[in-house]
Amino acid sequence: MEVVNKVYPNEEQIMGFLEPGAEGPICMVNLLKFKEKAEYKDGRETDLTGREAYELYETGVKKLLQGIGGGIGFKGDVERLALGEVEELWDLVGLAVWPSRQVMLEVMQSPEMQEIGVHRSAGLAGQLNIETTGFTGQWLGDKLQ
Repeated sequence: MEVVNKVYPNEEQIMGFLEPGAEGPICMVNLLKFKEKAEYKDGRETDLTGREAYELYETGVKKLLQGIGGGIGFKGDVERLALGEVEELWDLVGLAVWPSRQVMLEVMQSPEMQEIGVHRSAGLAGQLNIETTGFTGQWLGDKLQ
């Protein structure tokens, strides 16, 4: 199995948002790899690490998710690979619950997401983003029950 981290989806992956999917919430599993130092496309100078830049993005995403009934269910640093093999481990795993695939697409295209997205691309070396369905938990504030 070949694993390739990316920062942006390809055309086929974008088109997948337009296809009908399972009804109800989706949980996106995010496997994140950060740049050592943040690199902004507009060339701005920064002392931020990639992780710090991504955390600026994450703060904005949390607000957007809370406003639509979703949230961050979990985030944690990757310590080790307990089973299997990959060339390089990710730095962080996060779970984000969205009310639906369609709502996620709408939010991703919003001006608010475009504004905070500069921090995401500045901080990420790459990621895997895996859509899952069958979510049966409930949200209590910002915690998954």
